[in-house]
Amino acid sequence: MNEESYIAATKEAMSKAYVPYSNYPVGALIVTDNGNTYSGCNVENASYPLGNCAEASAIASMVIGGEKKIKTIYVMTKNDEGGIPCGGCRQRIREFSDSNTQIMMCSPDGVQQRINLSELLPNSFGPEHL
Repeated sequence: MNEESYIAATKEAMSKAYVPYSNYPVGALIVTDNGNTYSGCNVENASYPLGNCAEASAIASMVIGGEKKIKTIYVMTKNDEGGIPCGGCRQRIREFSDSNTQIMMCSPDGVQQRINLSELLPNSFGPEHL
């Protein structure tokens, strides 16, 4: 797959979001070191804290698929600046990444910003600290 395909798959994931309360759909797509892809969308719940972020859903799918290393993650929202992972998802991404993992913040028009995990979550705490 190429970046255009990854963006299309992320947009498709975003279109599946269940967001009756916020009307703020988010899609995520993980590309692993093995080249496999796993997608997720946000899923809200009437009891707000019980909802799932798109990144967390994609990570769960990756783990179910037997993988544990994120090479690149695409996050898409309808915002022009693209999908920016929340603090909790930054830590979730960190659990399965290294400082070179690429975060692609996307809008429906494509990648708006590319950064690596060390820029998104500087001085992070991860499994190697335990």
